[in-house]
Amino acid sequence: MQSIQLHPKYQSLFNSDSRYFVITGGRGSGKSYAATLFLNLLTYEEGNGILFTRYTMSSASMSIIPEFNDKIEMMGAQDSFTITKNDIKNNHTDSFIYFSGIKTASGDQTAKLKSISGINTFVLDEAEELLDEESFDKIDYSIRARGVRNRVLLILNPTTKEHWIYQRFFQNRGIPDGFNGTKDNVTYIHTDYRDNIDNLSESFVKQVEDMKIRRPDKYKHQILGGWLQKAEGVVFDDWQIGRFNEEMQLTCYGLDIGFSRDESVLTKVSIDKQRKIIWVKEMFYKKGLVTSNIYELCQRHAGKQLIVCDSSEPRLIAELNSRGLNVTPTVKKKGSILAGIALMQDYNINLDGENLVKEFNNYVWDVRGIKPRDAYNHGVDSMRYAIEYLLLRTNPKGMYVIK
Repeated sequence: MQSIQLHPKYQSLFNSDSRYFVITGGRGSGKSYAATLFLNLLTYEEGNGILFTRYTMSSASMSIIPEFNDKIEMMGAQDSFTITKNDIKNNHTDSFIYFSGIKTASGDQTAKLKSISGINTFVLDEAEELLDEESFDKIDYSIRARGVRNRVLLILNPTTKEHWIYQRFFQNRGIPDGFNGTKDNVTYIHTDYRDNIDNLSESFVKQVEDMKIRRPDKYKHQILGGWLQKAEGVVFDDWQIGRFNEEMQLTCYGLDIGFSRDESVLTKVSIDKQRKIIWVKEMFYKKGLVTSNIYELCQRHAGKQLIVCDSSEPRLIAELNSRGLNVTPTVKKKGSILAGIALMQDYNINLDGENLVKEFNNYVWDVRGIKPRDAYNHGVDSMRYAIEYLLLRTNPKGMYVIK
């Protein structure tokens, strides 16, 4: 087997006794190359079962397995491995790497992954895409094999400081950007293109050096791998944190209904149409609420005042009204989300609530002006229902049309 050298920063993958390894870096940093090579080498030790995941991985054989196969060929070790569409097995030790995505249409993939036997290393690649910390925890808690090392590797390009990875592994531990070292059972590895410059093309290096001059903020985030205060491509720019204005007459509530993994959110909205100002206050923002919980919270915060609700839950709306609440469905039709966003963008928005601030810092376009990403939007949706009602209603019963 041929010898391959890794940057010294990655030696802690082999030497550290930590359970957690957080591997960060920008473009061209070589972190994926190093992690892939390390995992291949790890299979030469007996008793290693490696679960390699991404939030979305439609076909491992078409996406990630070729990257591992390239490293196997570089090592000249093709005869040591058996490769199928879902896994790679070392023929000498029977240690293996199993590949799977976390997101599925059925929603039960996490339970399936945590039940795979023989796993002692859990790898979450492109970890910034997993927004649900609970899914990570469920698999993490299942990594508890006896008699072997248990490891959890998170490989990511840093995103915003609102992400659970930053808040869990950086913010509450006092870990600065670019830190390399071990603290409290977590080993941090951070590299950027300068650590990998011998393997990069001259054109790439010139491109990033030009970006350093023209777009220093973009260079710091995308190339050096720094954490952002807010995401790139956010939907709303004209907003600020501010105390809710209780004196406005144009006021109602918006309710977005979540499910087991999603938050149910009630927001209070008031509008000054002349000055083009919207005030929004977070009333509750909770997961796992059943109908009785939602009723009790809405009754406590809104009483008999109007609540504009997600129209996809007619049975729930009817039940809440039968219990004495004043709930009306929002009007949904093709293009209503974009129309509502455009309506909100025409106003200056004041936010009163930390979860709303988190959403506005992370609610971004998938395709600018055409499709917003379906994430960080439960509070946004709830306030949009109320805003659309207040600005577009045609009668006091809430039967209105988006124009």
